[in-house]
Amino acid sequence: MADDFDISRIDDVIHGRIRLGIMAFLSGAGSADFTTLKTRLQTTDGNLSVHLRKLEEAGFVAVSKSFNGRKPLTEASLTDQGRDAFVAYLDAMAGLLPER
Repeated sequence: MADDFDISRIDDVIHGRIRLGIMAFLSGAGSADFTTLKTRLQTTDGNLSVHLRKLEEAGFVAVSKSFNGRKPLTEASLTDQGRDAFVAYLDAMAGLLPER
């Protein structure tokens, strides 16, 4: 095991499966509506809402709510802080792997 192995470098806000999925999807898509995220992550409305809120509170995701006609539309996108945090998360995960 490497001397620099430090599990505390892993961001707990991102590390949950659904939150990690949100961050990964948004990093490629830029933004996505609630229905797309729910479908791609195979989760429920309530579960997705809770995880989006946690990421929003951390400043990693911006959530906007509007209407398309009479239909509510919730859209999420990564913030600059979120993109930086996601890159740092991936770097930290890579740092836990032994060198080859």
